[in-house]
Amino acid sequence: MFDFNTLGDLRYDGRTVLLRADVNCPMDREAKRIINDVRIRSIVCTVRELMGKRAKVVVLAHQSRKGKWDFTDLSQHAALLSKNLNAPVRYVDDVIGEEAKAAICDMAPGEVLMLGNARALDSETAKLEMEEHARGELVRELAPFFDCYVCDAFGAAHRSQCSLVGFPLVMPSACGRLMAKEIYALSMIFVNPRRPSVFVLGGAKFGDVPHMIDRVLGAGTADTVILVGLVGNAFLAARGVDIGKASRAPLEDELTEENFREAQRVMGLYGQRIILPSDVAVEKDGKRASVNIGDMAESGAALDIGDRSIEKFRKVLLASRTSFMSGPAGMFEKPGFEIGTKAIMTAMVDSRGLAVLGGGHTSAAAERFDLADSMSYVSTGGGALETFLLNDPLPAISALECSKAKFGIGQ
Repeated sequence: MFDFNTLGDLRYDGRTVLLRADVNCPMDREAKRIINDVRIRSIVCTVRELMGKRAKVVVLAHQSRKGKWDFTDLSQHAALLSKNLNAPVRYVDDVIGEEAKAAICDMAPGEVLMLGNARALDSETAKLEMEEHARGELVRELAPFFDCYVCDAFGAAHRSQCSLVGFPLVMPSACGRLMAKEIYALSMIFVNPRRPSVFVLGGAKFGDVPHMIDRVLGAGTADTVILVGLVGNAFLAARGVDIGKASRAPLEDELTEENFREAQRVMGLYGQRIILPSDVAVEKDGKRASVNIGDMAESGAALDIGDRSIEKFRKVLLASRTSFMSGPAGMFEKPGFEIGTKAIMTAMVDSRGLAVLGGGHTSAAAERFDLADSMSYVSTGGGALETFLLNDPLPAISALECSKAKFGIGQ
């Protein structure tokens, strides 16, 4: 499917390796502290293997982007990586300056260094072609200090940014263990899955979902698509259900005539292969209450799928041999309204088939319910996962393929 080097294809003993990772973590807004380090834990396997092969490992990564409240340095990330590795990780709050270069030159085999937030450089996020990024400031300044490049940043693989697509064009490159595992697991879902195959799509991006449904049902990847959460509410509205002002409010920008037409088109095309909620859960007198979809207009905001919908979806999932979920079924952070999301995930596990989760909110919910370890795989990707699902190119992977074509194997 893809033609790039994997971690075992390059030599590392005593060499300096630039490891591009995605450690972009959810943070507490008030304390500015990391609250979920799953992406940091996910790269430990690759870092540990490189250390064992006596490489000098320099981690390049990002947190959020300029202008966002959670745009921070990576000192916390380095500390958490050190904790999970049970080994020292030095941090320098610099990317291409003299401090960063001196720290790289000072490394011994088996040591790990994390550089500052790559997105502190405007050139990192400049909208340029791959070849232009390869001639950019970041690559020019750092490439002379490295022997090879490893990309383990699947969560950012859909972005054509300098640290992701520039370095593979100037040095031998490979994908890390996490990225290889992501691609293998997702290929099991999207290429010749075991059947019945059921996709559960939730979250809030209603406008993208008709395209996704076309991709998975039209190509035969899935046999059934279940729609939940805000997406489920939006499709109910497109079907003519009055979902009420409170349920429409979070979707106002998404409920366009064009999106409605697309939703109606796919519902007409695929019929009963698309399953919508038959009831929703709302808050009444401070408690959860299930109401039929015909009563949504007068019942307040739909915060979860209802009890009958849970049972209906559970039966479909228990019969599946492949299941995939992207996006929660409701406001799982609110007590009483986590029930739908948890029930769907539990049914996926209980089916004993291949069960895969994707997307930041979905994986956070699985961690919260202690179900992540029971899944076949939990993807670290959000936008990258969506791009993979839509069968669109992933720039970071395309760059690795170009690198193999240019430098070959075993460099």
